[in-house]
Amino acid sequence: MITGIRCFACERGHDPHALPTVCTACGMPLRVDYDLGAIRLRRGDGTGHRSGLWRYRAVLPLLEGDEITLGEGDTPLLEVDRNTWVKDESRNPTGSFKARGMAVAVSMARRLGARALSAPSAGNAAGALAAYGARAGLPVTVAMPEDTPRAFIDECRHFGATVHTVQGTISDAGKFLREHGPTGAFDVSTLREPYRIEGKKTMAYELVEQMAGDVPDVVLYPTGGGTGLIGMWKAFAEMAALGWIAAGRMPRFVSVQAAGCAPVVRGLETGAQRTDAWPDPVTRAYGLRVPAPLGGFLCLRALRESKGTALAVAEDEIARATGALAARSGIDVCPEGGAAWAALATLRESGFVKASDRVVVFNTGTGLKYR
Repeated sequence: MITGIRCFACERGHDPHALPTVCTACGMPLRVDYDLGAIRLRRGDGTGHRSGLWRYRAVLPLLEGDEITLGEGDTPLLEVDRNTWVKDESRNPTGSFKARGMAVAVSMARRLGARALSAPSAGNAAGALAAYGARAGLPVTVAMPEDTPRAFIDECRHFGATVHTVQGTISDAGKFLREHGPTGAFDVSTLREPYRIEGKKTMAYELVEQMAGDVPDVVLYPTGGGTGLIGMWKAFAEMAALGWIAAGRMPRFVSVQAAGCAPVVRGLETGAQRTDAWPDPVTRAYGLRVPAPLGGFLCLRALRESKGTALAVAEDEIARATGALAARSGIDVCPEGGAAWAALATLRESGFVKASDRVVVFNTGTGLKYR
């Protein structure tokens, strides 16, 4: 059960029965807390009758029957090399990991009284929001950079969403919606409400179950807004409290970004506590083109607490690695997944990843929408 909603930064409490946005005191993201000592969720519960991410309902904010679902979760963990696996999130509805977050966020928004939804997006989040909004019977408005691949725009319109294309980046798309978006629409953009994290964290719960209770040594995660990284960091702490894993056991997280937009990498390298906006962001891995992530300080915290690192990958390396992993594995790799695969080669060369390490690389979406 939920014990409260608090700010990740200043710990101010907020009403769990109201539509939550960001902290009313400092404007930072909110965190959903549970009475983990009272929860009886054993590892392996429900895996014989799999029901996607909703089998983790005990550590999710919804009661049974409140969920808006399209069958998200249960994505495969595929071994592609010795001690190396790819968690293939392209198998989710709308072809990306964004389905997990939107399933929970849209469900909670409807339950708490939202009548319309909106969000800026680099592509995949817009498609997921459009689909789950349609499922929930709520009108959706999205804004995307004008150079977003056409497949993402067509997907949103296919699900009945209103689409605006905006010159610039996802930050500019967010500004457009704040100034020109529909009156009364609830903003479900990255970390401006707390429930997308709750959906994304189920990637970590699934991962531990798929590894029979083991924890990988290294997790490479393509990082744009950072919700998935933050969610998994939160999940490993929860799993320790639930007794699934040993206290303090956590993979070394690696935040992978594009060389043309790497605010988390720069923040880690400079010892900063928060990320600064990246000027003139450029990358064809559109999900990584997030110049000013609201949760950048949480990404840095997760990397430091897990003794992880962050790495920026050049565009030509991303393209080569995307094709190489797809040809080798049969996985429909997106550029963001290709970036993570390229980063793994670099980290092996540097010695950060050793031959004995058990490594999981996340492919966050389908490559089909980029072609």
